[in-house]
Amino acid sequence: MKAGFISFIGRPNAGKSSLLNQIVGTKLAIVSDKPQTTRNRIIGVKTYPSGQAVFMDTPGIHRPLHRMNVRMVEMALDSIRRVDVLGVVVDATEAIGGGDRFILQQLRRVKSPVVLVLNKIDLMAKPKLLPIMEWYRQQHEFEEIVPVSALVGDGVPDLELLLLKYLPDGDPLYPEDYLTNQPERFFVAETVREKLLQHTHAEIPFSSAVVVDQFQEVDEQGVIHLHCSIIVEQASQKPIVVGRGGSMVKKIGTEARKDLESFFHAKVYLALHVKVRSDWRENDRLLNDLGMLGSGE
Repeated sequence: MKAGFISFIGRPNAGKSSLLNQIVGTKLAIVSDKPQTTRNRIIGVKTYPSGQAVFMDTPGIHRPLHRMNVRMVEMALDSIRRVDVLGVVVDATEAIGGGDRFILQQLRRVKSPVVLVLNKIDLMAKPKLLPIMEWYRQQHEFEEIVPVSALVGDGVPDLELLLLKYLPDGDPLYPEDYLTNQPERFFVAETVREKLLQHTHAEIPFSSAVVVDQFQEVDEQGVIHLHCSIIVEQASQKPIVVGRGGSMVKKIGTEARKDLESFFHAKVYLALHVKVRSDWRENDRLLNDLGMLGSGE
């Protein structure tokens, strides 16, 4: 019986969250086309006939500009040292850059098995994949190099079997039907933030956050009552998020509510409020409330 922890690391938008969702068969991590969508370490557990794997999605490794980003990168780098198997996820359609080389440098200290995952192969011709695989072979002694498409699932079952093979022998760490350790409040905040990312542009996706102020369990009418605050950094951003006559925040709330009703299998009342907190990305207390803990916390 195999059991242990597998962490996915990589640059922003490499497809780590899509890969986690594809493996566990449900949406644990929000996905968008904006870099740095994932801000927390997210765990997904999957039990197989031959063992149990605890998969970890981590924030993309990038050059940090704020305290928030420093914590995000710390979380990702810390996961390198704390797992049984490491999966380095690369967007095979993107040119190899300084971020990829930085990650490769970090692998020099890794003692666990490392598997390279070349993602988004559905978007490229196979002949273009071979030189990329060869370049990475010359940079590091990977246990395996596995091409996949996290979006459509190509190659993912083979990847799962390979990762499971490198886990140590041991008993399951969680019950068979266990999926994640993330609290329901986390999924509420992330669902709202996903819709915010989808409908806003420029600096707002990077300088906004969502806090769950109230979470009231199902009442006598079978309704869950949720009150959330969308935090922006500048006063000029608030009217953009609110929209003319409240149209934007209403759209975000309507789409988020539908997803949350599917998640909870219950009716949801969702109230959104937009608040300005300057320099919140440097505020340790708020970052702690958002669950963004650095490597030493």
